[in-house]
Amino acid sequence: MNFISGKTEDSISLPKLRDTLIRLEDTIIFALIERAQFSVNDNIYKPGMYKYDGFEGTFLEYFLSEVEKVHAKVRRYQSPDEYPFTGTLPDPIIPPLDYPQILKPNNININKKIMKFYLENIVPSLCVTGDDQNYGSAATKDVECLQALSQRIHYGKFVAEAKFLDPKLQPKYIEHIKNRDVKELENLLTDKRVEEALLKRLRRKALIYGQDISEHGGLNLDNMQTTEQLKINVDVVVELYEKWVIPLTKEVEIEYLLIRLDE
Repeated sequence: MNFISGKTEDSISLPKLRDTLIRLEDTIIFALIERAQFSVNDNIYKPGMYKYDGFEGTFLEYFLSEVEKVHAKVRRYQSPDEYPFTGTLPDPIIPPLDYPQILKPNNININKKIMKFYLENIVPSLCVTGDDQNYGSAATKDVECLQALSQRIHYGKFVAEAKFLDPKLQPKYIEHIKNRDVKELENLLTDKRVEEALLKRLRRKALIYGQDISEHGGLNLDNMQTTEQLKINVDVVVELYEKWVIPLTKEVEIEYLLIRLDE
């Protein structure tokens, strides 16, 4: 989302946020399709398998930290919707932008949880078991997946802020925040119809994007290729959102709301 141009209130309007989240669905699906073309390649996830400059973590962790160092220098992580996986990063080499203060200042970052579920649940389900030795390519696609997932999940802060500012619901939010009532906050934030529509939309997108589309003819959603013929397992995409993206986004929303009234 462009936080520099436009009015601050427009940046956190629910319709504007919805457009951004739908766009991120496309980003995530295409990133998963790209990762799925390579094998699991367990070696890039084994600590100490390779050593660089005294770094003894996994190859993915090393590669991700090096990528984020470069991105930090061009002020990626000064944007309010970007969250690094790496702890210490260099300062930007270009002047900072003047972002509007949309969110309550906070240190909420759940990238460790994102990394965990991605490596333990998504990669094994998404990719063919084995080792094709395309370590650099696989790690590059892992980084793209992780960064897209992180941005999508941490957008929960903006969604929470937008919902908190709703004058009809704000008194209830304030009451439950003061009472530290996580369950009631979750109930206020949850719209089952929206979640069900999201999962249906994801399935249709994954079916379409996962096909090899020729220059002849159009798409027939009633006569799709089988899962084996698609570039990606559609169920993995839906499960990703249902089991991890939606719950973790809600976790971010609740954590943000719990500090919303802090001085």
